[in-house]
Amino acid sequence: MSIRVLIADDHPMVRQGLVYFLKTQKDIEVIGEASNGQEAVELANSLCPHIVLLDLQMPVLDGVEATKQIKKQVPETEVIILTSFSEQDDVIPAIEAGASGYQLKEIEPDELVQIIHAVHKGERRLHPSATSHLMSHLSNGGKEKNLLDDLTPREKEVLREIAHGKSNKEIASSLVITEKTVKTHVTNIFGKLQVSDRTQAALYAVKHGI
Repeated sequence: MSIRVLIADDHPMVRQGLVYFLKTQKDIEVIGEASNGQEAVELANSLCPHIVLLDLQMPVLDGVEATKQIKKQVPETEVIILTSFSEQDDVIPAIEAGASGYQLKEIEPDELVQIIHAVHKGERRLHPSATSHLMSHLSNGGKEKNLLDDLTPREKEVLREIAHGKSNKEIASSLVITEKTVKTHVTNIFGKLQVSDRTQAALYAVKHGI
């Protein structure tokens, strides 16, 4: 089964280059193109891609807000930010919005394909500079209430597995419980941590040392 990809970038040459290259990959299918953030949200909602390759700075709706809306409307769709910007003020809002990947446009084409596959499998892939900004941000975090205290021991185990990038099926196998039970725990974890997706839950776990 091919990985369905939506490309969102306001520069036609960038979009065309990505389309041309990704169409050479037998297991990746480009199902749409968007020239601004609002189009990206609308197409994600109608086409339900597996992956959205999303530029950060776009007209109408920027990449951060587009990511938020995509993750809210089509939570099973993963977002990979593909941008020229790597400052902390760019990275942190994108990750907090729910992006599973953050890469720079200087990336090698073959590496981008590997990252698309990894994110499709439930992993998070950040450019080294993005990772550095993220860890700095987490280490300087505030002293807000630790919502992990509200989790049951089993929910903490599931959260730890989520933070390791495991899928529900992998968590079920690791903890010797059913996938349905994992899904219930994940739903409860999201509610208690006040997050909307696995990336945000994992970030909270990392921030609080679970």
